[in-house]
Amino acid sequence: MLRRTKIIATLGPSSCDHKTLEGMIKAGMNVARINFSHGLREDYFKLIKILREISAANDCEIGIMADLQGPKIRIRSFRSDKVLLKSSDKFFLDTSLGEFDGDLSGVGVDYANLHNDININDKLLLDDGRVILRVERIEMTRVYTEVIVGGELSNHKGVNFPAGGLSVPVITKKDHEDINLAAELNVDFLAVSFVRCAKDVSETRLLYEAAGGRGKIVSKIERAEAYQNLDELIEASDALMVARGDLGIEMGFSELTGIQKEIIRKTRRKNKVVITATEMMQSMIHSQSPTRAEVADVSNAVMDGTDAVMLSAETAIGDDPVKVISTMSDVCRGAEKYILRKGRNAYRIDDSFQSIDESIAMAAMYTANHFSIKAIIAMTESGSTPLWMSRIRSDIPIYALTTHKESRRRVTLYRGVYPVSFPLKDEITSLSDVIIFDLMVKKNYVNEGDLVILTKGFKDGLSGGTNSMRILEVITSK
Repeated sequence: MLRRTKIIATLGPSSCDHKTLEGMIKAGMNVARINFSHGLREDYFKLIKILREISAANDCEIGIMADLQGPKIRIRSFRSDKVLLKSSDKFFLDTSLGEFDGDLSGVGVDYANLHNDININDKLLLDDGRVILRVERIEMTRVYTEVIVGGELSNHKGVNFPAGGLSVPVITKKDHEDINLAAELNVDFLAVSFVRCAKDVSETRLLYEAAGGRGKIVSKIERAEAYQNLDELIEASDALMVARGDLGIEMGFSELTGIQKEIIRKTRRKNKVVITATEMMQSMIHSQSPTRAEVADVSNAVMDGTDAVMLSAETAIGDDPVKVISTMSDVCRGAEKYILRKGRNAYRIDDSFQSIDESIAMAAMYTANHFSIKAIIAMTESGSTPLWMSRIRSDIPIYALTTHKESRRRVTLYRGVYPVSFPLKDEITSLSDVIIFDLMVKKNYVNEGDLVILTKGFKDGLSGGTNSMRILEVITSK
């Protein structure tokens, strides 16, 4: 059974050599994530070159996602490297305190406007919420707090602000440079960290396109403000990522699962792509098998309809990235067996469609789920038709045939969609049915005599031009 849910794997020290990357691709990695918070420019070029070479050698497509660092706010350093804070202790944060002047009474912060952006009684969460402070008073650049939840606090830990309202720009100076780099690297997806509203996405898109970037924009939902502006962020973005680390800190872990399900449901309903990320198989950084809780976590995301699940430290610094991907692939397949299959889906049955190609996509999926169809073959320029198709739950594979490399790499993130390339000079809409079927049979995607649905357009080279759907029996030239 083909796995429908896609796997994104973060690259790092454990996954930067040719042998490991090839093993990760063969194990089931669909999209490789490059985290711009770590690594050097020359490393990124080398990794992408290796990935493209492996993809070509194995006749497969791998998407590349670049992830901007964003405005991560951190404390500075302690003279003794760490302190132990107890509940009811008094502790201050001061933007003017030196880099190594922190002690048990307080520490510096690298965000210059902290004292202007917060209010009395606001809560500050440090070190992924392990330490919680409540603001008591503010004097000049110094913020005096009471420790609500104590614990060990060490150098450069992150600071979260559940109340929001920070004036720090989403796109930092480093991000400006990395946006240009992402365009130069010709990545397929650009992930934006700590977005708050649609304006943040629009500004990033403008900068990216001005630099020559053609990839899709992924908004990471990791702030309380982003969740509050979820609907407008879905509209402004090409894809959303449920970044459960910071989101869980800001929203509270008790609500995180419900929020995740809501984001998946709303994003799919708007015909956008959704990714579930953070600590999905964290124990496999060092273990050879996941915990039962991790299996349930991945399975639930799959059964809720997420397009992709993402691995972070598990593949970036883990002991066995190939094993992690193989295991996650098995878990995804196992969960997909229990999802409602053809004949039972009423997705958007009462909606009006906005375009001809969207209407064709919906009609194709409705027909496929109510008839004995082995596969859907979508001839596409931009990849939009298979994206719409992939919003409907089905166990019928959707093959996106396109002459465009960018489109083939783009659909690597779409649930249940598989890119197909062909070494032909003809325009995609001019290909005969027999040529298409010869290719599909040669690749073992369909068999002679299978019934398939073929969608295509009759306006050569026109994005959004799909305007026909036919049910055909596979007949080859042989």
